[in-house]
Amino acid sequence: MSEMNAVPTAVTDLEIGMYVTALDRPWIETPFLVEGFYIGSEADIEELEKYCDVVYVDVYRSRASHGRRSSRVIGTAAVRPPGGVHPADHGNGEAVKFRPRSENVAAELFPHRKLKAYEDSSDFAQELPVARGVYADVVLGYRRMMESYRAGARIDVSGIREVVNPLVESMIRNPDACVWLARNRDESGYIMGHSVGSAVWAVALGRQMGLPRVDLQRLALGALLFDVGKLRLPEELLRKPSQLSPGEFQLVRSHVEFGLEMLRDTGVLNRTINDMVEFHHERHGGHGYPHGLRGEDIPIFGRIAGIVDCYDAITSPRPYAAAMAPSNAVKRLYAWRDVDFHAGLVEEFIQAIGVYPAGTLVELSSGEVGVTTAGYRTRRLRPQLLLVLDRDRKPLADPRPLDLTVTTHDGDGKPLDIVGGLDPASCDVDLARLGV
Repeated sequence: MSEMNAVPTAVTDLEIGMYVTALDRPWIETPFLVEGFYIGSEADIEELEKYCDVVYVDVYRSRASHGRRSSRVIGTAAVRPPGGVHPADHGNGEAVKFRPRSENVAAELFPHRKLKAYEDSSDFAQELPVARGVYADVVLGYRRMMESYRAGARIDVSGIREVVNPLVESMIRNPDACVWLARNRDESGYIMGHSVGSAVWAVALGRQMGLPRVDLQRLALGALLFDVGKLRLPEELLRKPSQLSPGEFQLVRSHVEFGLEMLRDTGVLNRTINDMVEFHHERHGGHGYPHGLRGEDIPIFGRIAGIVDCYDAITSPRPYAAAMAPSNAVKRLYAWRDVDFHAGLVEEFIQAIGVYPAGTLVELSSGEVGVTTAGYRTRRLRPQLLLVLDRDRKPLADPRPLDLTVTTHDGDGKPLDIVGGLDPASCDVDLARLGV
């Protein structure tokens, strides 16, 4: 869009059919999914009024409105392009019905896939007991693979191949439970925890885009295996808390080549998994490794692997860095669009996991502390929570559920909102032991 087409407009003067292309605050601080959308109803305007005073309207993309309020655009007038022909009109004058942007991104990236919209068939409470068993099986399968390799210097992936499908099926029914477990996993083994966590994020992203089951299964297996080459690296190197020397850094980079070598004779290296192993450290701007590929030269599943690998890494404790809060990690990814990662995929990922994914500790404006359980995908700033600390930061004897779409004000009548994410260690909260 040309900047000259973006007109600052008071939210109170918006009309149905206008195309909002920018806000007066970062998109990620609002419940709107991605940049750019049409005003489709009065409810859209009312929701915008909660967060913004001024938005920017693309007058060339805006569609004719039946009128809500008289359009008063700041600094200019809302006009149609020269000649009166609007790019959103067909030749017969009927408006084009634009698909949601997420659907467009998926269709553009996967033109030969039959995409579908997944709907939850179980809720968080129903799925969690099943997911615990599934998640534990994946961890056990990975541990056995590691032990087998260390005992005989040969990789055996048969164990994790068997447990991938149940993980995918659980996430198809409802991803909230596996996301909760990935957020609150045992960090005793980084490679294993990181690999299983990355598998969860990869399936969540694939599910969001509507990829078929076979692709979700390959995404899970590829994420589980893209760091397998690190099993050939010295343990002390992986646990080094200080900066790596140039030689050490080059050795760490070799894990990509090592992984491909280790997996070559296992029979699992189809194109999808190969791409995830080989290209998960390539970057959109060409500054990644091992090949320095740029943009669309990076295979699509390699691009997906790069995003989930990065997100899980920066939100996990590492020897040389503390874990970043999910909300901050999402903002980082958003800032890295078309620098490190494909912009459309980043936006799809944010839609898939939200700002506060299940299992994220959050502080409320009341001073109370809760952990997200559900609703984080569709109601990014007002998910369902389990309150664990009172306003004095004292543990509640019985953690209680709280739905922020239902409870909008605290006990004093003040608006109740999420202030931000918290590090569980700062509150002495052990989320892994919550009796959820």
